[in-house]
Amino acid sequence: MPSDAGLLALQAVVVAAPRAVPRIPRLERFRGPGWALVPIASIVVVVFAIRFVSDTATGLTYLALIAVPPLAAAALAWGIRESRRDRAWVAGSVAVTAALFVVAWVWHHSLAGEAAAALLSALSCVTLGVLLSAVAPPGWLKLGIVAMAAADVWLVVSDLLQSPNATLVAAHPAGGLPQLQSEVFGSVSMGYGDLFVAALLGAVLARDRRLQLRAAALTFVIAAVFDLLFFFVSELPATVPVALALVLIELRGRVSAPRRWPLRADAIPRQAR
Repeated sequence: MPSDAGLLALQAVVVAAPRAVPRIPRLERFRGPGWALVPIASIVVVVFAIRFVSDTATGLTYLALIAVPPLAAAALAWGIRESRRDRAWVAGSVAVTAALFVVAWVWHHSLAGEAAAALLSALSCVTLGVLLSAVAPPGWLKLGIVAMAAADVWLVVSDLLQSPNATLVAAHPAGGLPQLQSEVFGSVSMGYGDLFVAALLGAVLARDRRLQLRAAALTFVIAAVFDLLFFFVSELPATVPVALALVLIELRGRVSAPRRWPLRADAIPRQAR
């Protein structure tokens, strides 16, 4: 339970971390609804690639080893709310990322090493979430989050996820280098996509800080209740609490939206002549 609570807290923090999506002129020409397919593709394509293409898990392990540290540094320097655009902050972000990588490498069999590796993966997801939100319309990206969770449920229920997920979790880079393609903390593991979808939700809602924090709290509470199912099953789709938090926020927004009744033409007062 402590291990599970730690990963659930990390997922909720990832929702709260992204900054409001900045305007990136170089990415404007690439903007379009098609990017909303990335969330669902990131889980379905990976699962079937691991099942049917040999060494996919090993390739993803080394891809994560190369891509996650710079993406994590970018999150600290640019993607999180507290980031500042000065050289000292950027240098500090690189130093913190390097320190986390060293801890994850040297103490990879300890909780400290596992926590450092999970934090690196979480930070990299923040950068990806902010970048994807810069090119995908918010409404479409929300649909993408829900679609990703639905695909995750289908894969778990149909028993298509368990074997590829176990293969991916078991893959380790050579030399005791940190495992960054999935998060293992104590006796619990969480997929990279589970943090990625949390970062997407945070980036979509980042323009409204109260809404973003509410989504983070909802994600944690729903996930904690949802994980009670671990008393009966050994694997759960951790994207579901994120999608449910989004759905609840959307429903609450629609219910609480002020209603405006149309005025009849004869009810509009005329200006006296």
